Amino acid sequence: MRRRAVLGLLLAGACGPGVDVRSAFDPAERQRRAAVEVAVKSAFPGILDEIEAGGGPGLAAALDAAGVAPEERAARVTQLRGDLGLYQGNPGALAAALALYGG
Repeated sequence: MRRRAVLGLLLAGACGPGVDVRSAFDPAERQRRAAVEVAVKSAFPGILDEIEAGGGPGLAAALDAAGVAPEERAARVTQLRGDLGLYQGNPGALAAALALYGG
């Protein structure tokens, strides 16, 4: 039974774009992703202005929570700026992108 559940999770991770199999098995990963979501949602929508400006305290807190390396942040902010339209009404999508950048 457990084998089927694990197989189902792996298949869902391979087929579903929003499913994160790693966080299903790793409590630390779940905690990191939750911290990113809290950081983004507590600074939303102002964090969008910070992305446009190239930085700010809310964005820095979210990048810290995600674990994005300091040397990668400028490039990641540029990527976020390019996809800003995706995040306008969707803080969850922004949190997911940051979590992927840091993971």
